[in-house]
Amino acid sequence: MDPRPQADAPDELRERIIDTIKTVYDPEIPVDIWELGLIYGLDVDEDSEVKVTMTLTSPMCPVAETLPPEVEQKVRGVPGVTDVELDLTWEPPWEPSMMSEAAKLELGF
Repeated sequence: MDPRPQADAPDELRERIIDTIKTVYDPEIPVDIWELGLIYGLDVDEDSEVKVTMTLTSPMCPVAETLPPEVEQKVRGVPGVTDVELDLTWEPPWEPSMMSEAAKLELGF
């Protein structure tokens, strides 16, 4: 029997998912999409089903067709994930203030 409380499992899975998302980059910006603030929501339920809500830097982003499917594919590949729903949203519009402090430093903001 696993000695860890079951309640910790979604949190551990969430951390693995975040680590995976941090491997995805907008090819025009040398910062991962997590630090850029493009992930608006990440929910993991008790059945290990994942819902990702994300945006892009602009609706005209050249990777609009490829970046969301890449995120979905990589999250789906995280051990323990049973299903993935990815929602792309434009509200609120992304702006540089949504970046992490590390991303702002990297990009000179």
